[in-house]
Amino acid sequence: MEEKQDAKELSRREFLRLGIESAAGVCAFSLFYHLGVSPLNAAQTPAPTPTSPSADMFNTDARWWETAGRDNIVRCALCPHNCTVPDGARGLCGVRENRGGKYKALVYGRPVIQAIHIDPIEKKPLFHYLPAAKALSFGTAGCNFICKFCQNWDLAQSKPEAFKSEYISPKEMVALAKEKQTPVIACTYNEPTIFAEYVYDVAVEGNKEGIKTVMISNGFINEKPLRELCKVLSSIKIDFKAFTEKFYKETCGGEMAPVMNTLKVLKETGIWFEMVTLIIPTLNDDEKENKEMCQWIIKNVGPDVPIHFSQFHPMFKLMNLPRTPLETLEKCHTFAKEAGIHYVYLGNVWNHKYENTFCPVCGKLLIRRQGYFTKIEGLKENMCSECGEKIAGVWG
Repeated sequence: MEEKQDAKELSRREFLRLGIESAAGVCAFSLFYHLGVSPLNAAQTPAPTPTSPSADMFNTDARWWETAGRDNIVRCALCPHNCTVPDGARGLCGVRENRGGKYKALVYGRPVIQAIHIDPIEKKPLFHYLPAAKALSFGTAGCNFICKFCQNWDLAQSKPEAFKSEYISPKEMVALAKEKQTPVIACTYNEPTIFAEYVYDVAVEGNKEGIKTVMISNGFINEKPLRELCKVLSSIKIDFKAFTEKFYKETCGGEMAPVMNTLKVLKETGIWFEMVTLIIPTLNDDEKENKEMCQWIIKNVGPDVPIHFSQFHPMFKLMNLPRTPLETLEKCHTFAKEAGIHYVYLGNVWNHKYENTFCPVCGKLLIRRQGYFTKIEGLKENMCSECGEKIAGVWG
């Protein structure tokens, strides 16, 4: 068996090439070591000592923060946690650190090598955005949620020091996308909000070269950075976890109200976005709550924003729960259609008719999907080839 090369001995291009090729066709979470590291607490987690290697590796100034009184305390203004961070500590996400009253973004330009892949855009999932396009996808360590059902918990609930990384500038990330002939860069796997500075800069560089950038997010972000990101991003997918504050607090470690505001802001800005709700038995599968959620969506974001109801598989801290029954997902589909939502999908189910896109007026099959196989059949530019109805989305 060929011995693995040490990453330190590789050129940056070879480092990336080996990472992408070794990960081809494999889900990101299956490649991570089972570290079991818990999220970091802003008041309890010290920064690395100045003599440690990590202290020199991660030294990019953060944006979206302010001073918060004496003793070099800062307040993060990136997400609704609004962490107050003493000198020498980190925010709850574990990747933003106070050094002498200066806030640092530790994972700027440092994607985890095992989390760089070329994925179909449908995997995000984005169904109304450049169907069948390939996306250069990457993630870092850390998250601002603690979801008990996280499929990428090895990555999201770890410190950046837990993984080897190689600095990749925004220009280099765009150059890699061009080399791999992917028209899209996807910031995904963990929560991109925590590396929003890098997301923004990658999107700016990508726009110069005709490469679009999308963000796969939980939507737990403050309005100011969100609006700034919307000016440079091409699309956003939001995980709308449930329709109760109780679920957000107890199962995710967050709040629902800020995510609802995010969805309203996205609608206002006009950026293309889609929504996903993972239906988890006993936790967010209540019929009344899901009917109310569909009514809220139609009232606040309108009929043309696609909603994906995805099947839960036992994961992370919820190994005791069963998979979501298909009947439950189909009921959610019915509730959404009855509310007036035009494009409703079922996710994590194989070869189901509700993976496909149909014209909301005449019912013609527009896009056929089987897993990640996608075939456009009845869509002509941005219209139904049968009745001429304009189909919402980004098609070219």
